[in-house]
Order: sequence, then C-alpha cells, then structure tokens
Amino acid sequence: MAIENQETTVREIKPKNRRIMGAGGPDEEDNRWPPWLKPLLSESFFVQCKLHADSHKSECNMYCLDCMNGALCSLCLNYHKDHRAIQIRRSSYHDVIRVSEIQKVLDITGVQTYIINSARVVFLNERPQPRPGKGVTNTCEVCERSLLDSFRFCSLGCKIVGTSKNFQKKKRHSAAMASDSEDSYSSSSHGREKSKVRGFTPTTPPPTSVNYRTAKRRKGIPHRAPMGGLIIEY
Repeated sequence: MAIENQETTVREIKPKNRRIMGAGGPDEEDNRWPPWLKPLLSESFFVQCKLHADSHKSECNMYCLDCMNGALCSLCLNYHKDHRAIQIRRSSYHDVIRVSEIQKVLDITGVQTYIINSARVVFLNERPQPRPGKGVTNTCEVCERSLLDSFRFCSLGCKIVGTSKNFQKKKRHSAAMASDSEDSYSSSSHGREKSKVRGFTPTTPPPTSVNYRTAKRRKGIPHRAPMGGLIIEY
C-alpha cells in the first residue's frame, strides 16, 4: 500500500513539473511563425555553392523549407526532390521573394508588396530610410520606411519584430522626438530673433552735426595762380 501511495504522488507531481519546465521553453512568439522563417531571413544568398563551384549554375538563390540547411544552388535541388523549395531574387542589392510563392506557406498580411520585373514581390528584411520623403503619411512601424497607407510593414522581418508582444512602435517615439525638436527649435529661433532685435546695431553710425557739416561743406572760391595775370612781351 505504501508503494501504491508513493506512485500516486509521483503521478500527481509530474504534470506540475512539466508546466514549470514549459515556462522556460519556447515562447509563444516562436510558435506563431513557421520554423523555417527566421533561418530564411538570416541566410546569405547569391554566394557561390561550395559543392558545385565548378558549375556555371553555382549561385545559391534557393532555399528548402523542409530541410532548412542553408542556401542552395539549382544543382543542389536534385537532393531535395518533393521538398518545398522557394527561389530568392534580388532587387537593388536586397533579397526579395515572389508573392505567388511565399503566400502559399506564409501569411503576408500587412506587408507592402512591390512590382519588379512584372512580378509582385516582398522584401525579406528591413530597408531603413534615412529621411522619409515630404508629404509621407504612413511609414513602417519598425524601420520607418515610407509605405502606402494600407500597409504596416516594409518586409517580412519587420512584421516579425512589429507583431511581437514586447515591441513598442518606433513611430510614436520618433513623432514625440520630432515634436520636441520642433519645440526646441522654435523656442531657440524665437530667442535668437529677440536677441537680434535687442542687440542690433547698424554697421554705419548715424551722422552727427559735426560730420554732417563736414560732409555737406561746399568748396571755397577758386583762386588764380600768382602769375596768371602777367603778360610777357617779346
């Protein structure tokens, strides 16, 4: 009987231990995305394949979603038959993927799409923009790149960061900084204007009574030379 009671106690503790260990395990944030997404975004493409360096088709621009073993060239795909493989393309030195391929395996809602070479694509990672253009009303919530009004993110990587629970919108922070800088600039410029009004002195001093008479004094009557009235006869 004592052994049976001991076994019952162990069975009751096991679920509790699982819950405690689960608290330190994978977060729900990781479970929201496919296991291949983050490795895909951190991979370097368009490099030479080490296994097929002698081939003219050795550029690595493919990725296997099932194996997740890095960038692949077209010859490497022979070892990944019946696997889900996608092709990575490049636009302005940034990696893109066609919407027709990625939307079959991933929800890209909120990510802005672009038309490049007659194909609609999405960018893999963020592309920070130093200064948004004038009149821009909507920007990426992560990197503040200019977007159309119907989108929230400029890339798949920004969507992962921007939809996490611990993420705070950078847009609000930058807007607050912009308003503070505008206020400080207006106050400083207003102070400079006041100082200019108070401390302004003309470069040329105003004319006084002495130098005014000196400047306006007319020349005296011209006098003839001493020998001017003499007549010399020969």
